[in-house]
Amino acid sequence: MSDDVFPTPIAFCITGLQPGGAERALVQIVKRLNREKWSPVVYSLTGTGPLADELQLADIPIEVLHAHSPWDARIIWRLAKKFKAQKPVLLQTFLFHANLAGRLAARISGIRHVVSGIRVSEKRQNGHLFLDRWTNGLVDLNVCVSQSVAQFSIRQGKLSKSKVKVIPNGVDFELFDSAEAIDLSPWGIPAGAKVILFVGRLDPQKAPNDLLTAFTCFAEQAPDFHLLFVGEGPLKAKLEQQSYQLPCASRIHFAGWQSQIPQLMKAASCLVLPSLWEGMPNVVLEAMASGLPVISTDVDGVSELIQHGKQGVLVAQGSSAEIQQALRDFSHEPAMFLEMARNAQIIVKKEFTWEAIAQKYDQIYENLLIKHR
Repeated sequence: MSDDVFPTPIAFCITGLQPGGAERALVQIVKRLNREKWSPVVYSLTGTGPLADELQLADIPIEVLHAHSPWDARIIWRLAKKFKAQKPVLLQTFLFHANLAGRLAARISGIRHVVSGIRVSEKRQNGHLFLDRWTNGLVDLNVCVSQSVAQFSIRQGKLSKSKVKVIPNGVDFELFDSAEAIDLSPWGIPAGAKVILFVGRLDPQKAPNDLLTAFTCFAEQAPDFHLLFVGEGPLKAKLEQQSYQLPCASRIHFAGWQSQIPQLMKAASCLVLPSLWEGMPNVVLEAMASGLPVISTDVDGVSELIQHGKQGVLVAQGSSAEIQQALRDFSHEPAMFLEMARNAQIIVKKEFTWEAIAQKYDQIYENLLIKHR
């Protein structure tokens, strides 16, 4: 396949199309590609999801392989068959399973260039780093979402520094800035209540239990505050059961997955991200674009967005006590937190729009093709 075909066929591969941070990033990048230059197809290993609708509305073809498990090795051959039909010149992958399957399928099908996306500093002891390093000879470039993730990938993942580049996450600034606050009464939150918002997967990585513990203590002195968890995940049932037994149970709410994140952020008083590790969390960028005060653990990528006391408040990982203290500070000095939120909004508008981020991806794709032409 010649690299001189226009528009150039390009493939994007991801594990699934449920609305997570990496999945939303892929959609935003692909939607903003110059269609006179690129002809994209998106491949989902496991299934569709709400984000597939956005791609279809943008007239971007989607191929869903319906793998029962992302570890099913047969998916590599099925993906390679799809690639042989499309004949993409370049493959961009996102998330571990798609990175692994995509690289191997690319080698089988003869794709000349592979770019992998590394979205998080993977700190679980699950063999991911070994498999990533083992197959990295098949990759032209690894794109990390933050300097912290890049440093982790080089130091712990043992990836070649020359094959690592940083492109941060982005945000649809206008969408979040101009959103109207949603009515929270369907979740039992009365009008005028102050709302602490969590948005994300209810998973051990995100440590929602640390926030629940912090709120339980904080709520004793703050009867006008409510806590709203937005998201699904393996810890949801346990968190709900724990919350039912607390004195402040009537002020803890679980909304499940919701599509109206901009409107929820406009209705909230502050966002708390209690994660133990991250890459560069989209939810923090979205809160910053919304003008919503942020309290976050000082994890990978966040300190590249927020200077403590300037654009938000950073607390130690795994410390419900520090989250509790930050909430107390917020309740006592809301004006100070709102000033930090205004500072954060200025930075996001200037440096982290999806238009600017998509252009960076466009440039690395073009540079790869020129370099090897």
